[in-house]
Amino acid sequence: MNKNQKNQKRGKGRLRNLSKALRMELREHRSSFLVYVTLRVLVIVMMVLQLLNRNYENVFLCALTLLLLIMPSLVQITFKVELPTTLEIIILLFIFAAEILGEISEFYLVFPFWDSVLHTLNGFLAAIGFSLVDLLNRSERTVFNLSPVFTAIVAFCFSMTIGVVWEFFEFGMDQIGGYDMQKDTVIHTIRSVALDPAGRNVPYVINHIKETAVNGAELGLGGYLDIGLIDTMQDLIVNFIGALVFSVIGYFYVKNRGKGIFAGKFIPRRKAADRDFLKIAREGENSSTAPRGAEDQVPDPEEEEGAENRGGDI
Repeated sequence: MNKNQKNQKRGKGRLRNLSKALRMELREHRSSFLVYVTLRVLVIVMMVLQLLNRNYENVFLCALTLLLLIMPSLVQITFKVELPTTLEIIILLFIFAAEILGEISEFYLVFPFWDSVLHTLNGFLAAIGFSLVDLLNRSERTVFNLSPVFTAIVAFCFSMTIGVVWEFFEFGMDQIGGYDMQKDTVIHTIRSVALDPAGRNVPYVINHIKETAVNGAELGLGGYLDIGLIDTMQDLIVNFIGALVFSVIGYFYVKNRGKGIFAGKFIPRRKAADRDFLKIAREGENSSTAPRGAEDQVPDPEEEEGAENRGGDI
């Protein structure tokens, strides 16, 4: 067997192990698994309907949603962290609510508050920031130890960064894909230095705008159309509120050594040794290819106990 064939075989083995680990991860918690299956079926049904209607942009959104629904489980097996069931279900519902209900079913237009609610929930991704700091604090390979205050600051910044990256994604989809994810807002006052007759850096104000015309044709909006700026800033503001609220909750959670019940339902923790499904899949692959008569590798109970004790919340 040459080198290329060995690499191909090794790559197929990795994909096989990853697939097995994903199936085990998805079935670990019954409640989140039921939510995942239900949402996946709904997305597939929506994809078929959009395909029959030849709406290929929405078909792409459905395919993207199916990929995103797998991400929580993929993150868990790759980084060996355990997402609390509550947080995992919220992430799954958030993805479905943003892409399928918001974009395809037009909930962003039917319910004006829909976008703000989703971005407020996005602020609770600060929980993942707390988990990252906790994993670094517990790691023996890194010298990293933050106080509860700085842990809360890092978690807050992490959540805000996710919010900014999401706005980058919306902007990219609008500019490259031709979507309108950054929704427009009708306003009645504009201020711009570009309109100053003297060409100076002085804002020129136009009040009481009742109509806007483009190429001589009125748009019938009853005002001036803001192209996405207000929507983006509102999203970041509510993201800021959500991140700030959870960072305060997380601060007291860390300060009290993980005694908070509410925060504990959102903050990920290190996986226990017997829940490392990728490792289990690899061991199963190795045992199936091992020659007969080979002794099974029995893990040391003390090592397993130590690994489990290193897990848990902050």
